[in-house]
Amino acid sequence: MSIERLAILGSTGSIGVQTLDIVRRNSDRFKVSTLVAHHNWEALAAQAREFGVESVVIGDERYYAALKEALRGTDIEVLAGSDAINQVAQSYRSDTLVNALVGYAGLHPTYKAIESGKRIALANKETLVVGGDIIMSAARRKGVDILPIDSEHSAIMQCLEGEARKSIRNLIITCSGGALRNTPREELAGVTAEMALKHPQWSMGAKITIDSATLVNKGFEVIEARWLFDIEPERIKVVIHPQSIVHSMVEFTDGSVKAQLGNADMHTPISYALLYPERSKEAMEHFSILDYPTLSFAEVDRLKYPALDIAYEVLQRGGTAPCTMNGANEVAVAAFLSHKCGYLDIVGAIRYALDNASFEQSPSLDTYDRANIESRELAARYLKL
Repeated sequence: MSIERLAILGSTGSIGVQTLDIVRRNSDRFKVSTLVAHHNWEALAAQAREFGVESVVIGDERYYAALKEALRGTDIEVLAGSDAINQVAQSYRSDTLVNALVGYAGLHPTYKAIESGKRIALANKETLVVGGDIIMSAARRKGVDILPIDSEHSAIMQCLEGEARKSIRNLIITCSGGALRNTPREELAGVTAEMALKHPQWSMGAKITIDSATLVNKGFEVIEARWLFDIEPERIKVVIHPQSIVHSMVEFTDGSVKAQLGNADMHTPISYALLYPERSKEAMEHFSILDYPTLSFAEVDRLKYPALDIAYEVLQRGGTAPCTMNGANEVAVAAFLSHKCGYLDIVGAIRYALDNASFEQSPSLDTYDRANIESRELAARYLKL
């Protein structure tokens, strides 16, 4: 069996670190050729030395000199900037791209990797939120597999194994409800970043944790599922599941439902994507259903979580609308985390951007770039940044 060479984008974040855990446990299967991080040059340098990579990229060019110095005396190529990320994404040095970047920054590297024929293990949901049509069309044209790392989409993929497409009735995506699940609607205006970052089940990065609190993240997962599984939006449902044990379900035409269960741990979906169609021979932590005698489900309060309906709206509109939603959300979440706006301003900024942005029904990648810039400017205007 040949060694599979990995390029890991976002290697110092939560998904990247857990991916490297899996590589350590499967050193006979994987070799890390390239690592990419946005700004954490110290962790990136340590990873690069441990795994003996061929190249590293630091997204924020201000840290290039420090990274270069930290890797002095090695043969590791040190690069910086978004163009360099695109360069390594399509490099011959890797067979599989693990994209764990945060936000819009993940779109172009994914496309470049697909065009070069690489297998994609995708944690960057914004790639499909923004450019799902273009990305999936390119993947089909190049014969490239896109394997989801999100626990929800990994669960759906596992539930669909061996099933005929015509037998699918609905996809059911579960969500915990985030840190504010038990916070009454009338108290949301006073929510602070610190409150919204206390996710009850998952340990994730700050941005995705806030997205989980607003359910923007779940709306994005609906959009992602539409493209990954080529299914109509009205057949993608969302339910609240506080225990985060059932990661998602598929309902079939005969009335049966398949569910994938497991611990709230991303090692499982990451290893499933990397090793597919095989499974890992051992679990990081074994799951016991006896530890969870009660599993509960509830409908989503659409008044408390308006972002979910906005996601369905932009999915129906198509074109540049999802890109506008994503760009505005990225600006608003960053502002909220920096204490420059209130919690409710996040959805307010998204709504304002959608109501005021230009729209194109059949965009190109360049069009997405322009829409992304415009949406950020509109969100900043709304938030008075």
